[in-house]
This record gives sequence, structure tokens and C-alpha cells, in this order.
Amino acid sequence: MPDRESDRLSGRVRRYARVGTQVGGVAARMAGQRYLGLPADRERNAAELKRALGGLKGPLMKVAQLLATVPGGLPDEYAEALGALQSQAPAMGWGFVKRRMAAELGPDWRAAFAAFEPDAAAAASLGQVHRATAHDGTPLACKLQYPDMASAVAADIRQLRLIFAVYARYDRAIDTGEIHAEIAARLREELDYEREARHMALYGEMLKDDPGVHVPAVEAALSTGRLLTMNWLEGARLLDFKEAPQERRNAIALHMFNAWYVPLYRFGVLHGDPHLGNYTVREDGTINLLDFGCIRVFDGPFVQGIIDLYRAVRDDNRDLAVHAYETWGFSDLTNDMVDALNIWAHYIYGPLIEDRVRMIDESGNAHYGGAVAARTHREIRRLGGVTPPREFVLIDRSAIGLGSVFLHLKAQLNWHRLYEELIADFEAARLTQRQAAALERCGVPEAA
Repeated sequence: MPDRESDRLSGRVRRYARVGTQVGGVAARMAGQRYLGLPADRERNAAELKRALGGLKGPLMKVAQLLATVPGGLPDEYAEALGALQSQAPAMGWGFVKRRMAAELGPDWRAAFAAFEPDAAAAASLGQVHRATAHDGTPLACKLQYPDMASAVAADIRQLRLIFAVYARYDRAIDTGEIHAEIAARLREELDYEREARHMALYGEMLKDDPGVHVPAVEAALSTGRLLTMNWLEGARLLDFKEAPQERRNAIALHMFNAWYVPLYRFGVLHGDPHLGNYTVREDGTINLLDFGCIRVFDGPFVQGIIDLYRAVRDDNRDLAVHAYETWGFSDLTNDMVDALNIWAHYIYGPLIEDRVRMIDESGNAHYGGAVAARTHREIRRLGGVTPPREFVLIDRSAIGLGSVFLHLKAQLNWHRLYEELIADFEAARLTQRQAAALERCGVPEAA
């Protein structure tokens, strides 16, 4: 049976028209400002771009949120406007649900479940989740991909170049070529629910010895490339625990730290989307990981570079910092450019340097991170610009996203000792061996 939703030309044309019209209006205004020698009205342009993207269901909403976390990738006004976009989207109706389920499991799909709730339990940018019950009584979660998402992704990846061009017309500090390549690769992967099922199995394998983190199990017989069925994990939103006792908030933060960084430093695998909707908290304070669409596999030397940069900041070792940047893929680094990059490195690694219990950010300024990013960006622009390696995108997103979680919780931990313990016995060669074994067991291909 042919796949009628696989990147159809008609779907892409419709998507080009919608995105091109909305984003193109912002581009035209900015071009006019530049042509006439007028100062750019950044706040107005950013607000209009936010409105243009906010009305679109699909990948561009995820892209907008991701870009808002790349330091210097967007000016302050754009980062603030795009960061306000919500990935929670209106759910598709029952008619779509019945068609999708029949297309994936056959016309008698209802017989596969003891019960299936018609109303979505959650809806996001690429799909929605329905609760169901297996015949043995097991609670299930069925994640259904929206229609025409392959066409939407293909169109939006191309239109993303237009968004980057809008910004580049007046600011060329950041060469976005590699950023675009990384976003495109990850978006295409997120459409493949069979791949996500393997990622889920991989996380179950990597975290099997951690009782503080729970990973759902896939129901393979009820899953396809656009339908992912797993056991339902009960939990509450993390924000519901903002006023919990300090000890409990600290415990939740510790579980989050382990859920993200044990896989990275033991296996070279990173969950690239610490969005608030991608995990829940159980009554006992342990956490559930729920979404595995945005997973990145890194080689041992790259992870070694992360550790080297931490040690460079800790020990004020400039040569080691240069080595770390070059390991990541930065090239033609002048002394001044290294200084500029180190501004951001000191912000990211700062909480890990001090051997004491503290909050992740003690500046008392909710916009301090943005101010540091802006300062970094100004220096990079003054020096003629830089091309961030594509791997940098998700590493940075995870660091900023998790930092936001820790701030929400007002967690107070000794981040230095946690990190030092994590990297104490790190060897790139051993990571490579563990990674290869885990990927093979779970059938996960290495990421680009």
C-alpha cells in the first residue's frame, strides 16, 4: 500500500505558501529598513515573526524554541519572542484519530484495545497522545503523528533558510549553516516513530540501574512508523512541585541530572529536548521520561572535549580550552575569538566549579543568561563571526533547558561534586565500547 503522506509535493507547496507568505512579510520589512538606511525595529520584527510561526502546527514551532536557546543565534528580541512560543497545540479531532489508527493497525484496530479514549491526553507540535487500555489491563499511551508531517518537515527545513536569511541581513556574527544541518537531521528523525521506539529501548538499557528514572516500554505489536504505543507512566507536571519542601525539590533535580548526564558521559547519548512536557514526576519524587524523538549520539572524543572545556574553565587553562573548541570543530580561532567563546563557557560551567551547595544560577537576575549570550554575541560579531559546529546545538539546548528546570525547582545541590563524580573515571575508548554495545542491542543507528 503506497504511503500517501510521504513528503508529497502538494503538501510541500501548501506549506511553502503558508510559511513563505507569513515569514516573507517580515523579511520584506527588514530588507526595506536596510535599503532605506532605517534602524531595524527589532522588537516589532520579532513580534511579527512570533505571530507568523505561532499559527503553524508542526516543526517550525520546535525550531523556533530551539533557536531561542542558541547563544548569539538570535538577538535578544527574537530569542524572547520565539522562546514564548508554546509547543502545546490544539488536538486533532476524533475523525483524524480513527483514520490514523485504521491506517496504522487496520480497520479493526479497536479490537486491539480493551479501551481507547477519543480525547487526546496531550497534544504537541508533531503529534498527540491518547490513553488506552490493553486487554490484560495495562494502561497504555498511544502517540499519533499528525497528517502530512513529512511534507511539513520537508517544506519547513527549506523555509528555515529564509528565517536565517532574515536575521543574516543585518547580523552575520553566527554562520548558521551547520545549525541548519543539525536541525534538519533531527527533525527528520523525529518523524520516524520506529526509530523513537529504539531510542526508548536504548534509554531503558542505559538507565536500567537507576531507580530514580523510569522509561516506558514499547508495545511493538501496536506500533508503526507513525504510531507509537507504550505503557502509560503516571506522574504530575514538574511545575506542580515548585513549592514542595526543599529536600524533595533537590531529589527531583538530582534525578533529572542523572537522567540527562549519565547517558551522555557513560554512553555518549544525549536527550536533546528537556522540554517541560517531556517528563513527569511520580508521587515518590522519581521521574518519568516520556519523549525520545530528539536523541543525539556523540563520539568519545567529542564528549572528552566537553570535559576538557570544563577543566579548562576550572583550572584557567587556556590551551586546554583551545584544544576543546578544536575537538568540537571550531576552526581558525584567534586569541580574541577564544576569549569571546570563553564568556559563554564560564557561564555554562560556572555552577560546576564551586565546591559548595548552591543554586544553578545565583545572579538573582532572570535575564542574566540572556545578557551573557548578548555579550558573547557582540564580541563574536565584532571579531567577524564564527561557525558553530552542528553538535553544539543540542549540547547547548540541553544545558540551558536543564538549567531552567533547576531554576524552576530552586534546587540547591553541590553541582561540582556531582559532576566530578560523573567524569572521574571517564575514558573516551571505554565510552565508545559501551556505546557500540548498547546501540547494537537496541538496534539504534549512529546519528549523523
